Amino acid sequence: MALVEIKNLHKSFGSNHVLRGIDFTVEQGEVVCVIGPSGSGKSTLLRCVNLLEVPQEGQVFVRGEDITDPDCHLDAARQQIGMVFQQFNLFPHLSVLANCTVAQRTVLNRSADDADKVARGNLERVGLHDKIDAYPAQLSGGQQQRVAIARALSMDPALMLFDEPTSALDPELVGEVLDVMRDLALGGTTMVVVTHEIGFAREVADTVVFLDEGRIVERGTPAQVLDRPREARTRAFLSKVLP
Repeated sequence: MALVEIKNLHKSFGSNHVLRGIDFTVEQGEVVCVIGPSGSGKSTLLRCVNLLEVPQEGQVFVRGEDITDPDCHLDAARQQIGMVFQQFNLFPHLSVLANCTVAQRTVLNRSADDADKVARGNLERVGLHDKIDAYPAQLSGGQQQRVAIARALSMDPALMLFDEPTSALDPELVGEVLDVMRDLALGGTTMVVVTHEIGFAREVADTVVFLDEGRIVERGTPAQVLDRPREARTRAFLSKVLP
């Protein structure tokens, strides 16, 4: 059974039909990179996977459970899915450590000691164990995004979603975030990553999905999609983004 299965997903905002029948699966331990032009529906797709946006049609299954079913316990289903956004969305009045423990205590009902231990471990994992007492305003953008990753990991999700996690960063800070994501991929974390970083997709992805105008135009291994694309639309897109 696939970890995630998406069937015939449609999403509209008013008259704007953003997603037009999306079908794909994500296997346990797989890294899927979603690429495509701005406005193609990439971010909306991620937001539908954890029901931040409710699709008009279609189903999203996580570990075999239809989370689009009105009878689904949505909060419990969302606990299986971590999401890292373009903006860091950290609590500015909380320390780095507190940012990574508050949801553990309030949502997972972990004790303060257990939440602290998990958070410290994940902050070490992203290279920020020495910043636990700092506040977001004292950190660089790259450091804040790494805190956001550690916060999501601290909820022990089955799936991590990344929505263009480096797009708000200065170019010199992009690498430190991508390095953390590479390590997660090597460690077997199941990930769906919306990204403009084609080099990262080539190196890390098991599957690349090219999305355009709300439809999957092409999917396959990085070598198939990025090096030998079958579709003219894919080739046209890559000709603009590859050096």
